[in-house]
Amino acid sequence: MRVVQVIGWGLGLLLGWQGSAVAGSAVRLASDEWPPFVSASLPENGVAGAFSLAVFARIGSTASIDFYPWKRTLEVGMNDPRYAGLLAVWRTPQRETQCHFSTPIGSTVNVLAYLKEAPVVASTMRELRGASIGTVAGYSNGEEFDGLVRRGVLHVQESVNDETNLRKLLSKRFDAMVVEKRVLRHLLAGPHFTRAERERITFSDNLFHERTVHICFQRTAAGQAQQRAFNEAARDIDLPKFERDYLRRLDTDRPTVN
Repeated sequence: MRVVQVIGWGLGLLLGWQGSAVAGSAVRLASDEWPPFVSASLPENGVAGAFSLAVFARIGSTASIDFYPWKRTLEVGMNDPRYAGLLAVWRTPQRETQCHFSTPIGSTVNVLAYLKEAPVVASTMRELRGASIGTVAGYSNGEEFDGLVRRGVLHVQESVNDETNLRKLLSKRFDAMVVEKRVLRHLLAGPHFTRAERERITFSDNLFHERTVHICFQRTAAGQAQQRAFNEAARDIDLPKFERDYLRRLDTDRPTVN
């Protein structure tokens, strides 16, 4: 009986500590600019940001997002004790050892963007072996693509963000670029690209599979408690509907390249 009492007392302390670590607390997250998913310039920090803030609100926590370049986001989000973690992150085997991943906060699909005047046609990723491809440093582009890059089958040029890659593509600095489909549409619909530039770009979406993005909570006891509380609170929110409603209000889910 004494053992049962001790175990019950310890479990009660653990659950109480987990609750105090999350409920009613201020949660600080790191991210880079990745509109329309996460951006300081969009309502409630973008569609994935808005979903995350709504979930934290359900457990009585106030969440805020600080924006950095992607490599800095990884550094502070995973290691800085002032932060709970970072978003929006694709899951990879390596990151599974570094994060306590939340339930999905967004759905994504990468595409291969290229110029209409210089099409890059491929039915498999291996058929891209002769092309120079723009990517963002630190981004995961799926196990197959990343594995071919590591083995030297595919050749990439890394830049700091997708907008820079679009500029390089338009300048013919490389043949094609990997970019998330909604991100591409959002960027091209914005004020930084002209209609003439927009009309030069198209994409193929047959090479990549849909993937979800997540919050990477720090791999600590506190991070695990935050992850569990977040996942429980997110269970009753319809993520696909949330995304559709947000993007409809934002009026960004519309074709701008074809």
